[in-house]
Amino acid sequence: MLGAILGDIVGSPYEFDQNNIKTTDFPLFGRHSHFTDDTVMTLAVAEGLMNGYDDQKRTEEELVTAMQKYGKLYPHAGYGARFSGWLSDETPRPYMSYGNGSAMRVSAVAWMFDNLEQVERYARISACVTHNHPEGIKGAEATAAAVYLARTGKSKVEIKQYVEKTYQYDLNRTLDEIRPNYHHVESCQETVPEAIIAFLESSDFEDALRKAVSLGGDSDTLAAIAGSIAEAFYGIPAVLKGKAWSMLDETLKRVLWRWYVWYYTPYFEKHHKRPGEKQKKGTPQIPSPVFNENLIEFEQIFNLSGIADVNYLHTIESYGIKAEHDSFALAIPTASKQLLNAMLTCYIRQERFCDGLIAAVENGNIGHILASLKEVQAK
Repeated sequence: MLGAILGDIVGSPYEFDQNNIKTTDFPLFGRHSHFTDDTVMTLAVAEGLMNGYDDQKRTEEELVTAMQKYGKLYPHAGYGARFSGWLSDETPRPYMSYGNGSAMRVSAVAWMFDNLEQVERYARISACVTHNHPEGIKGAEATAAAVYLARTGKSKVEIKQYVEKTYQYDLNRTLDEIRPNYHHVESCQETVPEAIIAFLESSDFEDALRKAVSLGGDSDTLAAIAGSIAEAFYGIPAVLKGKAWSMLDETLKRVLWRWYVWYYTPYFEKHHKRPGEKQKKGTPQIPSPVFNENLIEFEQIFNLSGIADVNYLHTIESYGIKAEHDSFALAIPTASKQLLNAMLTCYIRQERFCDGLIAAVENGNIGHILASLKEVQAK
């Protein structure tokens, strides 16, 4: 979701016609850069999806709860008038909106589910609690589908063809053709295709954000949508990941960290050695410091999240356990959030000695820690 968040922050100073720019040559961050309702609602949707996971009725309820919760925590984030009313309504109902809010907040759906049918179904669910107009639903589905296709290795040609065929968006225009007459508009049908075109014409993640903002219009939302697809296709440079985390407050950081715990738990549970599994002949007995992309990404996210326990050894000792794999394995099932964070910090900090994260993946401890954190954070 960092792609959507970064797009929101980068586009925020240039929103509305009086602030629009029509060039890609602008400071990526400045004193007026900040997160807006796009970021707040993106994280709210992520929380609602986690709390209602794979249960349609409960997901609908949890989405409403989360959006109203964070809408009240951030009342001045920049919501539209009708959505502001919905946020404070004691019996909120969808109001046939086709605004681009349904698309700007949907990116988590594309990372949560592992088949396109589910992605599109839950994108529709996430839209319909407010934006139940056909165009509002279509905008959310098309955005989520594009993110999912990008993250599963599809080419730009394949993404373009699928979106055109399935959603009938015209993606054959160029940014140079769109830019001169484009202005601030908040409908899905006049935002989502333009954002997708910005991604299709881009050369890397940053370029996608710059091209989206250069159109003018609803700049933060254009860049949030383009950025969510670009993240899945290109990845995000480490320096920009750090910038995104640094511009969130502690409340939103906690939601984002919880999301990454949720997302990475299945990976770490899947990739450890099962009891009794034989090591391949000739493989060294000590863990090899060879990182794959998931390990690198997870370490970066952990270090950026701010949840590391700088006194992790003291914390671990205060619980009467030793800083070693077997002791951790016994403690994990009943560990507190504090102890789980300390053990996770221990593994990542000791990675330099080849006795941390890699070994913990192999013996299953990382997966078990994240699974326990996932349960603790949900309470």
